[in-house]
Amino acid sequence: MRRLLFALPTLALLLYGGVAAAQVPLATDMTGKEGLDIGTSTSEIAITSDFRGADLTIFGSVTNSDTLLLAIGQYDVIVTLEGPRDDTTVRRKDRVFGIWVNRTSMTFEHMPTSYSLASTRALSEITKPQTLTDLGIGIDYMALTPTGYLSSSANLKDFREAFRRIKQTGGLYQGEDAGVRFVSSSLFKATLRLPASIPDGVHIVHAYLFKTGEFIAERELHLRVIKTGLEDSISRAAHENPLTYGLLSVLLALITGWGASLIFRRD
Repeated sequence: MRRLLFALPTLALLLYGGVAAAQVPLATDMTGKEGLDIGTSTSEIAITSDFRGADLTIFGSVTNSDTLLLAIGQYDVIVTLEGPRDDTTVRRKDRVFGIWVNRTSMTFEHMPTSYSLASTRALSEITKPQTLTDLGIGIDYMALTPTGYLSSSANLKDFREAFRRIKQTGGLYQGEDAGVRFVSSSLFKATLRLPASIPDGVHIVHAYLFKTGEFIAERELHLRVIKTGLEDSISRAAHENPLTYGLLSVLLALITGWGASLIFRRD
């Protein structure tokens, strides 16, 4: 009888614990933190002789989102496409005895050769400038770190502005404030413009998620840009056999010039 009386409260505790555990959903993310899933319309872009640029579409979704915050537009997404990184040199010309010559230069290390950006709205409306600087998002906020010795005549600010101006004028750096839009409660679509002069190699698609101005998640994908046909043959010849390529280029220029002189000469 004593064993039975002892077992009854023990059984009650076990049953109570089972009921309490059953009140917790098994498939719920208890962290409550939002995330990102993204995909691209293609994983490879081929550059042919008649390539005039292209549009890249990125699809994505905000996971574990707050439906109320989504409805009132408190989530923002920024999508970027970065080209292969390399050191880039900017040179400044000065007039010497009536001739323009390169006087000073500055090299910025590990810079993307191309950069495209799209966002739900203007970057200044999404988050603070310091956050953009810390993450390196946007043409005006990416790190431009010079290498080597900086002479006293070299003006870092001027060279940084010149770098951005040259890249934007050439179409390699570009951005669009309204390039990302939500097509449903949690699905978004982004469109990035690829310039005709986009370099080949492995490019990286970055997607950044912000909630009420705070950065909370990031995802990235790789995109291959390759040259095909005649473009690929010429590019490989220039890199693999530079001496032969240079001699053939000079020979072709001489033949073209000689042929043009024969055709247009006046007798």
